[in-house]
Amino acid sequence: MKKIAILTSGGDAPGMNAAVRALVRKGIYEGYEVYGISRGYEGLLKGDFQRLDRRDVGGIVNKGGTMLKTARCVEFAEVSEQEKAAQILRTHEIDALVVIGGDGSMAGAMALSKQGIPTITIPGTIDNDMCGTEYTIGFDTALNTVVDAVSKIRDTTTAHDRVAIVEVMGRHAGHLAVRAGLACGAELVLIPEKPMDLDTVCQHLRDSHAAGKTNSIIMVAEGAYHSFEVYAYINKTLQISPSVTVLGYLQRGGSPTARDASMAALMSERAIDALKAGTYNCLIGLTGACIEAIPYEDALQRRYPISDEEYELIAVLAR
Repeated sequence: MKKIAILTSGGDAPGMNAAVRALVRKGIYEGYEVYGISRGYEGLLKGDFQRLDRRDVGGIVNKGGTMLKTARCVEFAEVSEQEKAAQILRTHEIDALVVIGGDGSMAGAMALSKQGIPTITIPGTIDNDMCGTEYTIGFDTALNTVVDAVSKIRDTTTAHDRVAIVEVMGRHAGHLAVRAGLACGAELVLIPEKPMDLDTVCQHLRDSHAAGKTNSIIMVAEGAYHSFEVYAYINKTLQISPSVTVLGYLQRGGSPTARDASMAALMSERAIDALKAGTYNCLIGLTGACIEAIPYEDALQRRYPISDEEYELIAVLAR
């Protein structure tokens, strides 16, 4: 019987528990012993392993967070730590490691593969910004969380004839801000990929007011501006005081949507099937309607930028 281990790493994302559950149950079904590693690569370096059975993952499919816990492990960038981790996996007789997380987590999995450890990465991040896949587990849930919050902010903004600034996650990519902006009717969306100076923002607000608009939502991805920087500039230039809401970690929590829970199950099934077929050192990615096992080197070449059409549509619909 072969042994596989699972860890969740980096920022948590709704649907990670659903993925852990599916990996454990599908893995056992296919004849594997399955082990969980607590707190990501940090727990791996400490040898924090536990064997998991079907009952251990009961009742977690609709829970946010991750039962395996997670952490960011800066020291794992050191080759000496990667070598140590590989030796720990060999000592525990682990035949393959499945990592659930974002780009940094995949980088760790790739590093271990270079140490001779077979690895597979399942994409899990609310930012939806990983190379090699059009979709990451957690994005849909976070998107719905943002849209729900902004709909409430819109109510009070309308009541006060006010401008509201809403900051969402997205340090390097604005997928969450753009999709949320489309879904909730934001007047402006500021993202890292499409730099917009704050004079342009102020002019847009002037034009909107002149056209009879009495309230506006400005969606700001954290990688574009700090929301209070936007506030200060608007306040100084237009002599108005927008409200500011930083949604923060609210976006990472909550039960996964049906899409995230089902995608987690399907990607996990594909991961176990890949291992069973002797395929590893790959990312489980969504391309169109297909879930594929994509070699890491190929995954790194596949980028999914912000759609120009979607971004431009926000401005059209905000008029």
